[in-house]
Amino acid sequence: MRAVVQRVTQSAVTVGGETVGAIEAGLMVLLGVAVDDTAREADYLADKVAHLRIFEDDQGKMNRSLIDTGGAMLVVSQFTLLGDCRKGRRPSFVGAAPPPQAEALYERFVAHVRELGIPVATGRFRAMMQVSLVNDGPVTLILETGGTA
Repeated sequence: MRAVVQRVTQSAVTVGGETVGAIEAGLMVLLGVAVDDTAREADYLADKVAHLRIFEDDQGKMNRSLIDTGGAMLVVSQFTLLGDCRKGRRPSFVGAAPPPQAEALYERFVAHVRELGIPVATGRFRAMMQVSLVNDGPVTLILETGGTA
């Protein structure tokens, strides 16, 4: 599982001109599910992202998590994060989970974050979406399961 995590002052996702998810201060997460991912990876990554200490404390150091700040999370499914561009000029997506598996693990990730008490907004799975955000810092991190997170 792969996540691009951005600290934001605001973020929104629209589908066909309709806003389907929006947050103010918090984290915007692009989430890609790999073919070999399981519920274990979804739970681990949800917990990891929610507890990342990437918000400033009173001394200006990144020492507070999303839980500490009371912020929200916008989670957008993005299979293209699993694109392999090592050969040729067209990405290969064979490493991305098939839609039923990806959707189930995406939903599990979202549910786990909600269980931690974090307000979560989402995109629409398998829809063509437009994502907007104001990156705060800017702070952007890439996390992966499988020993690299």
